[in-house]
Amino acid sequence: MDIGRATALVEDTWESTIIPTLSDYIRIPNKSPAFDPQWAEHGYMDQAITLLKDWCEQQPIKNMHIEVVRLEGRTPVLFIEIQGATKDTVLLYGHYDKQPEFSGWAEGLDPWKPVRSNGKLYGRGGADDGYAVFSSLTAIRILQEQGIDHGRCVILIEGCEESGSFDLPHYVEALHPRIGEPSLVVCLDAECGDYDRLWITTSLRGNLVGTLTAQVLTEGVHSGLASGVVASSFRVARSLLSRLEDEATGRVNEVLWGEIPAARVEQAQAAAALLGPGVVAKIPWAGDTQPVTEDPVELLLNSTWRPTLCVTGADGLPSLDHAGNTLRPMTALKLSFRLPPDKDPEAAAAAVTRLLTEDPPYGARVSFEVEQAAAGWDAPAIAPWLARSMSAASQEFFNADVAYMGTGGTIPFMPMLGEAFPGVQFIVTGVLGPKSNAHGPNEFLHLDTAKKLTGCVSRILADHVARR
Repeated sequence: MDIGRATALVEDTWESTIIPTLSDYIRIPNKSPAFDPQWAEHGYMDQAITLLKDWCEQQPIKNMHIEVVRLEGRTPVLFIEIQGATKDTVLLYGHYDKQPEFSGWAEGLDPWKPVRSNGKLYGRGGADDGYAVFSSLTAIRILQEQGIDHGRCVILIEGCEESGSFDLPHYVEALHPRIGEPSLVVCLDAECGDYDRLWITTSLRGNLVGTLTAQVLTEGVHSGLASGVVASSFRVARSLLSRLEDEATGRVNEVLWGEIPAARVEQAQAAAALLGPGVVAKIPWAGDTQPVTEDPVELLLNSTWRPTLCVTGADGLPSLDHAGNTLRPMTALKLSFRLPPDKDPEAAAAAVTRLLTEDPPYGARVSFEVEQAAAGWDAPAIAPWLARSMSAASQEFFNADVAYMGTGGTIPFMPMLGEAFPGVQFIVTGVLGPKSNAHGPNEFLHLDTAKKLTGCVSRILADHVARR
């Protein structure tokens, strides 16, 4: 591969067509079905997938078939098939649905307004991960324009990832004959420890989401009358949470723990050595808030392999300006557990439900309704050819060696594919680096990293077909 020529093509394509189209994509509030149950009526999903399809059809790529596939009642997927020099298949994956707006965007920024500033493109969904289809097709175009062979490529862009990919198994089943049996999967929906090299994700935590409800009354009662007689529903909920999490340390009950493989500990140590203070510098700390430990290795293991609990929402709590002197009848808390990559999510859900609902304080009415139980993923051993290819790609486009680490988030597609295609090799990578803040305010796409990652994917696709 002529790296200079590849870099020039990437730069020109990103600047002339990708960034303008990606900006239009950011403007579309195509929130994932969990956050917009009326997505079909609103039409934003259709707008987004049509925008992506139109761009793809304009690309000068040979032997390409593009189709929007629709199953009744499910978010559509973009399915692209590109014939190659061999039938040995690479599956490239991304998604086009988005997280909701969230609050706290800086002045001049908005989730649905693209803003380019200091090498970053701000707006919801650009980095997570609207860029995926653009990078995938451009990587293939590099090879075709340089006369370099690539295998058969299938690109699958789904519209339900941020809701746990509950539509995706139906598409994988329906499209399995057309997908074939891939030998390599490229997922462009992950993190990077910094913007200086190619980062490969080696594990993903699972996710358990549910709502804990503690009810003590059928209606609110004057607090002067009831307090001291009736236990606060908030206190009941707080007591139940203590069964699962030590509020002083954050350590989660042992029923949710797993064993961390020695290789993953070594990768965390290597990543911590590279990142140093960057492990905590990427967090938008308030005031003098400190991390839970000063050891960067432990912080990486905490956020990639150990279970955690976050309260992500609440109901039954009026806003401050509407909070009267009333003992409230109930408190409901949305709980999000991150699970070790090797933890069975169904078993975890059963254990959490039992711990929260058995023998509740004061006999309060307590329930835990599971909304999502998604499996984590631990990557198979990397084939020697792929390890060499990723190292070379990082050196050629980033001028630094490749790095590996686990990721704290969940991509349901990965364990699904691991089961469907045993023996497949994986590249899970992405552009969600320090302060890029997917799901929160001020999400941005680091443009230089996205461009270099495009080149890396191209190099790896060339090595994939040449490995035989």
